[in-house]
Amino acid sequence: MKLNTCYLVLQTDRPVTKDATHLRGYVAGLHPDRPILHHHAPALLYTYPRVQYRVVGGTPAILGIEEGAETLREIGGTITELCLGDETYQVTRRVAYEQDVTLYPTRGMWHYRFVTPWLALNKDNYERYLKIESWPEKKDLINRVLVGNILSMAKGLGIVIDQRLRVATHLDEVPVMFKGIKMIGFMGEFRVNFAIPEYFGLGKGVSRGLGAVKPLPPPLVHGSGSDGSKT
Repeated sequence: MKLNTCYLVLQTDRPVTKDATHLRGYVAGLHPDRPILHHHAPALLYTYPRVQYRVVGGTPAILGIEEGAETLREIGGTITELCLGDETYQVTRRVAYEQDVTLYPTRGMWHYRFVTPWLALNKDNYERYLKIESWPEKKDLINRVLVGNILSMAKGLGIVIDQRLRVATHLDEVPVMFKGIKMIGFMGEFRVNFAIPEYFGLGKGVSRGLGAVKPLPPPLVHGSGSDGSKT
């Protein structure tokens, strides 16, 4: 199943120092009649956000998936400045990248890097993680959580995975502030036998910019005969 996406990059007069939570709040506030922009309405039952905000390297961007992509096409031209907390940035250029993407299991292991911190741990597995003393055991827990996050993303997008997923990770702990609470996040790289489109998010706080992944190297077009593995 192909998904239509729109990745809207907002070039500003100077690098943005605020995080994606501020970006999300401002853009959603411009269009309060569009709940898909903030994912708060009780009637909005998406388990995987169709609009995801990012600030990567000082550059703000918004990913729209399916209905979210259509929304970005409709409102993109209204974003002429960004009032983020006590800072105001002028939007000097808007660039929209549109494409159809596919998520699917692969025979080989594909390589990815988190470009924003991955918030893997919920209340229950956070306590378990802290109690584990050996790193191999901690890594095993993290790997299982990552597989679960990928399965949840696929399910939330209506995609059925009919094979077992395998992951290998090389991650480091990083501090993350989420809703005013200091938590443990992870940065680094991982491999998995599943094709994830560029900048799709995994884990908690996806709509707020957390857990965005980037393929390394970019995957080949599905159907070309490659399974994404190195030769």
